[in-house]
Amino acid sequence: MTNGVSGLIHEAFVLERGGDSRIRGDVRVLNAEGASVERRPVIVLLHGFKGFKDWGSFPYAAERLAGHGFAVVTFNFSHNGVGETDFDELDKFALNTHTLELGDIETVLKAVREGGLPLSEQLDAGRIVLVGHSRGGGDCVLYAAEHEAELRGIVSWNGIADCDLFDDEFRDLVLEDGVGYVPNARTKQEMPISAAFFKDLDQNEERYDIVARAAALKTPALFLQGDSDSPRLVYGFEELQENAPQHRYVVLEGANHTFGAVHPWAGTTDDLERVIALTADFAAEVTKG
Repeated sequence: MTNGVSGLIHEAFVLERGGDSRIRGDVRVLNAEGASVERRPVIVLLHGFKGFKDWGSFPYAAERLAGHGFAVVTFNFSHNGVGETDFDELDKFALNTHTLELGDIETVLKAVREGGLPLSEQLDAGRIVLVGHSRGGGDCVLYAAEHEAELRGIVSWNGIADCDLFDDEFRDLVLEDGVGYVPNARTKQEMPISAAFFKDLDQNEERYDIVARAAALKTPALFLQGDSDSPRLVYGFEELQENAPQHRYVVLEGANHTFGAVHPWAGTTDDLERVIALTADFAAEVTKG
């Protein structure tokens, strides 16, 4: 256990996506033993770039949200680079794209709707909230823009507002050489980015315009942004606020990109607790009834 939530049920799953691609995930709910089993609203939690479902605060946040009465689904994107251990599939990481990630989300939500996940008898597929951190926050907007009927709401934790994470120099290098590398400061690995990433962006320029998609979005959305995050993400948050004023925006003063959490997990922070509470309150509101 990573926190004091008692009576928690945690079951793992694997969804095949064809070839050697698969989605590994977890479902967490409070134990309903001794009471009638009821279907709970579902929170699907998405990790970001260089993230994974077991990174630092993610298991803790999932447990805390389950403690608020939600069925919480976490998963690794099929091409996030993590198979059985920490970044042991860098060949897949190199090929990851937003198209693949959006397909992964669709696969998971289809499994929720069709009873294909563990504890499915406790998941209410009619009340789903999508929550994402960083690049996963951008994916929330992009997915909701094309699947509004599937979702009650979305929450972005320090989410991107621009799908292109890299500068022009890196882009040119990758398109010329076929691959470029970004360092992982924690693991000391050089993580490959292939030309597939930039080709996917170019082929989907309008589809991946997060600000425009958010501006047209009718699904309720909550954007949470630490003001000590990178200037690029703070600027993107302000752009969203200006162009999509129908949504809710909260600035967390002093919060950094991970809300103070680290990997390996070293305990919670005030900023993380506030993010969890704001997310739980919003999700409870939009899934009511």
